[in-house]
Amino acid sequence: MTDEMDDELWEVTLAEFDEWLGKMNTRELQKEAARAISTMQADNNSIHKFNKEAHHNSHLWYKAVIKHYVWEYGGMPSEVGPGAEVKLVLDD
Repeated sequence: MTDEMDDELWEVTLAEFDEWLGKMNTRELQKEAARAISTMQADNNSIHKFNKEAHHNSHLWYKAVIKHYVWEYGGMPSEVGPGAEVKLVLDD
């Protein structure tokens, strides 16, 4: 989220979170999803659950991965959990 949100608990509805994700640009979605997916098990079942939600739409796929991560770790991949330790090759 943002620096102002550090160390604060924010409760949002799923609709509000979807709206917030919808405001992220493609590169931000890609980076957050890359951090999240790199911490998950690399097998067909792990990836398939996101494919079912995305219906051949990359933006929906990125968002599904990010949502899964947030529900598991309680925050964005770049900020909490194992995703925060991931170093991307082309990190802007």
